Amino acid sequence: MTRTIMCRKYHKELPGLERPPYPGAKGQDIFEHISEQAWGDWLKHQTLLINEKRLNMMNAEDRKYLQGEMDKFFSGEDYAKADGYVPPAQ
Repeated sequence: MTRTIMCRKYHKELPGLERPPYPGAKGQDIFEHISEQAWGDWLKHQTLLINEKRLNMMNAEDRKYLQGEMDKFFSGEDYAKADGYVPPAQ
């Protein structure tokens, strides 16, 4: 049976993640409040940011930047977009 949660990003009941994606309190918060759909959308957006802004995940400052953008993405604040990216037409 799929576990459902009230998604912080989409403000509705959606299927939750199977397990916390991070260790510790941050991972537990994501597990309890972020849907599987929102997490998948973040992973796609994260990839765009890493590529567009040429972030190096070995660099602590780049990881900190990405963490901040993830928090904004899930809370509904204005978050960084990839410059010039146009999503494919549906």
